[in-house]
Amino acid sequence: MIIESLAPALFVLAFLGLVLFAAGSDIASMQIPNWVSIALALVFPVAAFAAGLSWMQIGLHVLIGVIVFIAGFLLFSIGVLGGGDVKVISGVAVWTGAAALSPFAFWTTAAGGVLALIVLLTRKRLAPADGRPAFFNRLLTPTNGIPYAIAIAVGAIVSLPSQPIVQAAFR
Repeated sequence: MIIESLAPALFVLAFLGLVLFAAGSDIASMQIPNWVSIALALVFPVAAFAAGLSWMQIGLHVLIGVIVFIAGFLLFSIGVLGGGDVKVISGVAVWTGAAALSPFAFWTTAAGGVLALIVLLTRKRLAPADGRPAFFNRLLTPTNGIPYAIAIAVGAIVSLPSQPIVQAAFR
């Protein structure tokens, strides 16, 4: 794989940094700052333009992100996903577009299932205790959610080869 253009490759690194930051933030505090999702959405058009995508393609990617946000909002309203998770999923969906949406959704869901199983089994064996890091005690508290941004990051990373910007950057 040869780097065809440095600009799209740098944008892909920015994408990865934002997604990994979201996962780390979710682990540490069970919150994802809004600026991460906003940055994902705002950086995409610039990255897409640098990668040579047409305005029509960029618009379709944004439309995918909006559709995913609406679906995510419905899941948020019934308590399936957290608000930060919905925003990050939507931001990643803008990057995946239709081409990489299926692998992103599949791997995010698969990683989320594995993550939930690990956290739930760990909660059965361990209880929060003094001397453990605060983030670990949050993970062990049964009434807390699961830091789903970890699964989102897995899905985003695994779907990278299908993303048009990555294909433009690496040929």
